[in-house]
Amino acid sequence: MRLNLVLFAILVFCALGVVTSQHRARKLFVELQKDKEEARRLDVEWGQLQLEQSTWATPARVEKIAGGDLHMKVPAPNRIQIVFTGGGGK
Repeated sequence: MRLNLVLFAILVFCALGVVTSQHRARKLFVELQKDKEEARRLDVEWGQLQLEQSTWATPARVEKIAGGDLHMKVPAPNRIQIVFTGGGGK
């Protein structure tokens, strides 16, 4: 009789362990799905930001703003100076 009670107690503890681990696994799976969705959303946003950056940085747009808003002009060729650094070039 005593052995039966001990085995029953072990069975109950094992069953509780299985239920607890299943619950934890389900919670972790739901969290994983949420994180994957967030990663997908961030990837889409990153792509949109890269596209926006490439649009804002087009040479034509920069030149238009420099000439229109900032009143900048390309210098005359005789006013352009090329400066070489002491780098390992030719």
